Amino acid sequence: MMISPSKFSTSVAAAAIAFCLGGLGAALAESTADTENGRYALAEVNDGVIRLDTRTGAVSTCSNNGTGWACYAVPDERAALDTEIGRLQADNEKLKAQLAAREPTVTGKIDEPLPKTDSLKKPEPKIAEGERKIEIPLPSDRDMDRMMSFLEQAWRRLLDMANRVQKDVSGKI
Repeated sequence: MMISPSKFSTSVAAAAIAFCLGGLGAALAESTADTENGRYALAEVNDGVIRLDTRTGAVSTCSNNGTGWACYAVPDERAALDTEIGRLQADNEKLKAQLAAREPTVTGKIDEPLPKTDSLKKPEPKIAEGERKIEIPLPSDRDMDRMMSFLEQAWRRLLDMANRVQKDVSGKI
């Protein structure tokens, strides 16, 4: 049986296409083995691929180092953060329990209202009834101590200044 040249070229082309598709199918089957059932999600980066395992949440960086592809797990900072959060929550509960054991907590409203005056505010001068004279309150001991301290410092500085001037004048004569 003799095949015409046109039918021969058509059959060779069909065989070549089948061979290429078969090779492509094998390559596709190989690349989908890792992503089967959507387990891995891949993303390209400059020096390789980042692989996310969608079942476990593990992240790996994969790169071709010349001898073949190698994947290394990326350190999981989330686990360390979760551990630290758990430790801090436990410490917080422990401290709350210690505080509750020390003093009972005050609940509700207290009996006496808080004073509505400013403790640092000076009292207003009072006007004596009938005489219309202004009474000025005397300074407290604390105020007097502050004033005396100020005057002592001013006096010492004045004496130091006078001594320096005397030394400068005596040194130039």
